[in-house]
Amino acid sequence: MITTAAYKAINQSLTMQWDDAGIIRALKNRDEQAFGDLFKTHFKPLRNYAFSFVQEQTLAEDIVQTIFLRLWDKIEALNFSDSIAAYLYRAVYNESLNALKRTKVRRSHHSWLTRQMKDQNDTAHKNLQLRELERQLRAAINDLPEQCRTIFQLSRYEDLRYRDIGLQLGISVKTVENQMGKALKLLRAALVEFLPLLMLYFLNH
Repeated sequence: MITTAAYKAINQSLTMQWDDAGIIRALKNRDEQAFGDLFKTHFKPLRNYAFSFVQEQTLAEDIVQTIFLRLWDKIEALNFSDSIAAYLYRAVYNESLNALKRTKVRRSHHSWLTRQMKDQNDTAHKNLQLRELERQLRAAINDLPEQCRTIFQLSRYEDLRYRDIGLQLGISVKTVENQMGKALKLLRAALVEFLPLLMLYFLNH
């Protein structure tokens, strides 16, 4: 026989599981049990949803974990216009698209390097040069200030115009121009030994 206290606990658990307002209220009160229950309920279907986009199991799991951590960290500031499940699926969808975009940037970057070297002899020296250039350019781009790096990647790898970059980032075209100039200056300084190849790239893009 279920006691009154046990019945109340079960009823509360069911309410927490299915009532969005209750879940959100519990999360904003930093209720770890509610967060854990929410995670257990939605992790697998969200992982499968992410996998349908990125086609990598580990990456799909990372995406879902990132969304839940972000939910926990920012719950006080979030406003929910629909269900918690709808929020999670929308967040996973957006994060999956961002992951695909990052993959596209890496592939575009590699393709560019390959194109620049394709007319040169396929010798051990040239292969080493290509790998070294790729390593140094990747490191140099990663070392750019965040806004510089974002604008550079959107311009060079996404082929966005300065006006479109400004609209996407909420900044002026002048700021985009200044940040691109800064990015190019920093990259030239970091990769001075590859300057002729880099100049060819900048002229062609």
